This record gives sequence, C-alpha cells and structure tokens, in this order.
Amino acid sequence: MSLTSTFLHSFSNPKSLISSSSSSSIPSSRNFAATSQLPTGIPFRRRAVGLAFDSKTMVVLLGTGFTLALLGPESASAATELQSSLLFNEPQNALSLPTWAIHVSSVVEWITAMALVWQYGEKSGNESWKGLSWGMVPLLGGAFCACTWHFFYNSESLEVLVAIQAMLTAIGNATMCIAAFRIYKSSKESSKNL
Repeated sequence: MSLTSTFLHSFSNPKSLISSSSSSSIPSSRNFAATSQLPTGIPFRRRAVGLAFDSKTMVVLLGTGFTLALLGPESASAATELQSSLLFNEPQNALSLPTWAIHVSSVVEWITAMALVWQYGEKSGNESWKGLSWGMVPLLGGAFCACTWHFFYNSESLEVLVAIQAMLTAIGNATMCIAAFRIYKSSKESSKNL
C-alpha cells in the first residue's frame, strides 16, 4: 500500500487504524490517552470520543499529502523525511491546547479579579477590600507554580513546585479567610455608625 493510499484510507476508515496498528484488542475505555501508531509512523491518541489528531500532526499530514500530490510517489521518502523533521512529538502527559487555554485564562481572570477588588476598595473608601486583594496573592503564586510545572511536562525534577503550590494554596485560603473576616468587621462597624 503506498503512502498516499494509506493517507487517504486513514481518513475514510479511522477504525482500521486501530485494528491495523495493533494485533491485540482495543485498549479499555479507562485508558483515554492510549497511543498507537499509524502505518506511516505518525502518533495519535485514542480518546473516549474517538480519534483526535493534534494540530501539528494535521499540518504535517496535509503538507505531506500536498507534497506527494505535486511531486509524485517517487518523492515519498523525501516527504517522509520532511515530515519526521517537522513533527514535534510531545510526551503523553503534555497538556492540550484547550487545557492550556483554561489554565492561562484562569490566571488572567484571577489577576483581573484582584485588580477589580482593589479598585472597589479605593472607590468605596473601605480599605479592608484592599486586604482581600492582598490575600489573593498567594493563590496567584500557586497558579504560577502549576503552570510552570505543566510547561516543563510535569518533570520529576520540578516536583518541588507541587509542594510549593499546595503550601501557597493553604496560605492563600487562610489569608482570604482573614481578609473576608476583616471586611465583615469593617462593614459591621460602618453599619453601627449609620
């Protein structure tokens, strides 16, 4: 089977990829990130909802297909070499693009919330709200620890970041609790003065 026909066959019948790539049965549904190999050596992940190709793999597949269409089957070895040099194989525990979007947007939202709480403290004249903004800082540090650890593919040499994140989360929960109590006391005192 030529590379072009394998490429076209893989998109017309995705179940054949699983059956042709391994002689054993399909892994259980608990193993969501079970990897296998296409006949051309391009990795993919089988997920609970079906087959999913990451964007880098799709670009390389399409580029290889266009190269073969333009240059003919005799350039298959050159196209395969180009494909292997362009494809960046991330480890299995690498975060997907949507997961990164959630991580980054959560950090941005937390920083925005800190700024809004600070502005509310200034405009309302109740300085205890600024304390809540300061109380949110350790939790932001924990978020940066988590993102850094994920950025380096959860490296074992950086597992200290997990412990630091846990410590900052505990401290941040305590500081936010103290700040909330201070807001409660100050609002109670201001209501007595009215």
